[in-house]
Amino acid sequence: MGKQEARAAVWLTSLSVGLYWISLYLYVPTLPIYTQQLTSDLAMVGTVLSQYGLWQAVIRLPLGIASDRIGLRKPFIFLGFALSGLGAWLMGSAETVNGVLVGRAVTGFAAGSWVVMVVAFSNLFPLKDAVRATALLTLVNSASRVLATGVTGVINDWGGYRLAFWLSAITAGAAALAYLPVKEQRQSKTLPTFWETGSLLIRRDVLLPAILNAVTQYAAYATTFGFLPILAKQLGASNVAQSLLVSMNIAMGLAGNLATTSLVRRMGSRSLVLAGFMFIATGIVALWLADSVVYIFIAQILLGFGGGMAYPTLMGMSIEHVEGAARSTAMGLHQAVYALGMFGGPWLSGILADWMGVQAMFAVTAVVILVSGLWGYRMMRQKPIAVVVNTKAG
Repeated sequence: MGKQEARAAVWLTSLSVGLYWISLYLYVPTLPIYTQQLTSDLAMVGTVLSQYGLWQAVIRLPLGIASDRIGLRKPFIFLGFALSGLGAWLMGSAETVNGVLVGRAVTGFAAGSWVVMVVAFSNLFPLKDAVRATALLTLVNSASRVLATGVTGVINDWGGYRLAFWLSAITAGAAALAYLPVKEQRQSKTLPTFWETGSLLIRRDVLLPAILNAVTQYAAYATTFGFLPILAKQLGASNVAQSLLVSMNIAMGLAGNLATTSLVRRMGSRSLVLAGFMFIATGIVALWLADSVVYIFIAQILLGFGGGMAYPTLMGMSIEHVEGAARSTAMGLHQAVYALGMFGGPWLSGILADWMGVQAMFAVTAVVILVSGLWGYRMMRQKPIAVVVNTKAG
């Protein structure tokens, strides 16, 4: 591939990935409220929201292995675009809560293709620029999610909740069209053995960071992407305010990423993870005590910043001592494990919220995060690491 062709591929891939993330997040800020209109059962709301993380956890590792087996990424990327559009259409046209559940499950499968997109984009750069490539794609990811969640409220005010789903489906189609001209060279076929995969899963230095990151995802999907919008609406937040709350969380996550890159050498990875967990726990306490929307904005600042510190640090720790040839498998395992937190967050918190109320559930969640952070701090060994730029899907 010549320089000009490679440059065009970078731009087109960036555009298509940006549209892909917009299609996945355009309806997210008010999805819990949309779902609640179809059922008064908060446990069912949680079950619907949990499908996004559940099916990511199921598909990510097999998708990575399948991609490595055939040596191609592009077919799986197009599959992600198609499923994103299909899931949005299913949710937007749903007349019952079960229709939303199926649509959300489909978008979980769609989000699983993010791992393949990261690899495909990195292949457009020399090996020495791998970190730069990841950083660039992460910027596209985050900017797209901020943009998508920032306009949700305006879209809802203009055309109702369903309009965001229709626009999401159209955006997914645009992502596929943008990516169509990008050419891909078949990579050498590789396939990790069952023993290699299994031995990584039982390694403490791989498994412990993955478990702790699953806890951070549990917190995020119990709050920001779960029941925080419902509490905000109860306290009088407008559609636009609900939209801005999610955008603020993502933006503060970026700030946490930047802080981590400058603090990791001074504080060490273990202390950074603990600090991130303390920010998250404090933010959830603010939700427990909230009697106005102001508290929720404060909570989002703390939750976003804390998650932005803990997430990339734990991801870096998970591959720090893994041989280069096995790092992709280790990362796939890490992302599959933390996606379980994306499932457990809304599912379990939905059951608790239905039983004890939304704010009491937040109190329990804060305790879980605090205890997990202290336990993780004790279990981790203090070693310097290279922080990995946040490639989370959301």
